[in-house]
Amino acid sequence: MTWDEVGIEFPHGASGTEVQTTCPKCSHDRRKKNARCLSVNTEKGVWICHHCGWAGGLRTGEDRRSERREPRFRRPDPRPRIALPQQVLDWFHARGITDEVLLRNHVGYARAYFPQLEDHADAIVFPYLRDGVEVNRKYRSVAGKNFRMESGCELVLYGLDDIDPEKPLIWVEGELDKLAFEVAGFRNVVSVPNGAPPLGTRNPEARLGYLDADLVRLEAVKQHVIAVDSDGPGRLLEEELSRRLGPEKCLRVRWPEGMKDGNDVAMRGDDLAWFIEHAEPFPIEGAFGVEDMRDDVQRLYDHGFERGKGTGWSEIDRLYTVRPGELTVVTGIPSSGKSNFIDCLMVNLARSHGWRLAVFSPENLPLEQHVAQVAEKYAGMPFHQGPNERMNRDELAAALAWVGEHFTWIMPSSEDDWTVEKILATAGKLCMRLGIRGLVIDPWNELEASRPSQMTETEYVSHALKRIRVFARQRGIHVWVVVHPAKLYRSDAGKYPVPTLYDCAGSAHWRNKADNGLVIWRDLSGDDGAEVQVHVQKIRFRQVGMRGMARLYYEGTCATYRQWPASGVDE
Repeated sequence: MTWDEVGIEFPHGASGTEVQTTCPKCSHDRRKKNARCLSVNTEKGVWICHHCGWAGGLRTGEDRRSERREPRFRRPDPRPRIALPQQVLDWFHARGITDEVLLRNHVGYARAYFPQLEDHADAIVFPYLRDGVEVNRKYRSVAGKNFRMESGCELVLYGLDDIDPEKPLIWVEGELDKLAFEVAGFRNVVSVPNGAPPLGTRNPEARLGYLDADLVRLEAVKQHVIAVDSDGPGRLLEEELSRRLGPEKCLRVRWPEGMKDGNDVAMRGDDLAWFIEHAEPFPIEGAFGVEDMRDDVQRLYDHGFERGKGTGWSEIDRLYTVRPGELTVVTGIPSSGKSNFIDCLMVNLARSHGWRLAVFSPENLPLEQHVAQVAEKYAGMPFHQGPNERMNRDELAAALAWVGEHFTWIMPSSEDDWTVEKILATAGKLCMRLGIRGLVIDPWNELEASRPSQMTETEYVSHALKRIRVFARQRGIHVWVVVHPAKLYRSDAGKYPVPTLYDCAGSAHWRNKADNGLVIWRDLSGDDGAEVQVHVQKIRFRQVGMRGMARLYYEGTCATYRQWPASGVDE
């Protein structure tokens, strides 16, 4: 096979082993048709397009576009040399980065393609290593501030091999910050690979998938020091990192006025070690000083109280919204639709806000049955054959892919492990791994067997709810607990009364300790149970909602709810 046969044309006068030229697959469709986005190695007879990903070789004639998932790099050259142009060395030296640090971190130099430039440019190369093997690399253009990483490669932390679980692990927001800390004597430093999420990002936790790639290493670390940028996106990253790693294990660095990050501070000549030694703890439950809350108070002044996320039903939203870090208790008479309501609410939160959720629901076993129920609520079509047309296989596959992205089920293999401690521990790991924002425990009575024999039921409920509330606040997770009411009796007309939170079996603490309380009620005395009343009986914080009653219309085809035509009436 020849170059002409694959359509590759070389620029006039081109010579050498590495040649840049236009791509026969994509250049004719681009605005900059003459941009040389195709890299060709004439000696090896191989090529790759940095724009469309087309790759291949003359010897095999193989189009390897679909195989460019995890490019393999050579191990870093251990020989003591720095292959950087003097102008690049001068650039690093001006920022206080020494040759020794550049050498140890294998910082390199290359000609790289940048999509934002639609052209090649001279670039600094930061290799990303795991166990000494390069798994990815980031390019930074020498002129300007353009970045890109290798497409199709694994996203990992920069400095991963430097993690020592016995020392505080310092987290920064850029490769230069890590190098600056190493100059100051700290090697136990990692940088996030993709920067901080921009302000307004709908689902910032989704950008932290690199935590899952090396979860075992990170879980072994005893303390984390978060020293990211001091701007708005940096604060958002700090919040999400502390939530995922566990705020009880985290300290945070505050940079001086006018300084954005560790490299800025080092260039000014300040001692980075001082800032690490004076890193402050995140607020501890029950103990707060003004300095702990200064940023939060300033944000409250600038933007007002944070309202919860919409439920997907405007009639419910005027009474109840879902705010991370709170506990909602849900009750209702048997067959009133408590679990269906929670399932629909979770689907709405995942669809509208990108939330990921964890579910402990032993009443919905086997798990595949519950998965099918959630899938049909998302698809709006029945899972099973019946009077209505069921979803086809393609629709099922799409629904399962969506459910798999947003839902995880917690189900310990032994019923002896159906405890609050086990569920919260698993949810904590899912918070770190997936960034879950919601946890459902449905129903509570499946956990009662874990109550110590010397503890009364009221004491146990109080203790457990305190654990759940602390967990919810520390991890920024909204927790719903579904509780059965004590036995209620029908009226002479055959109707059950609307229960209250004080009717929840076991303790009045269900009313006292919940942030929010919902009662789901449906008239089961007649044939038509389509109207569902959602009674909001407790709202701790008025910015989240208010007490009242709203109506929804129950549709049995997929066990879903839609808006009731008439407005609800406040109680």
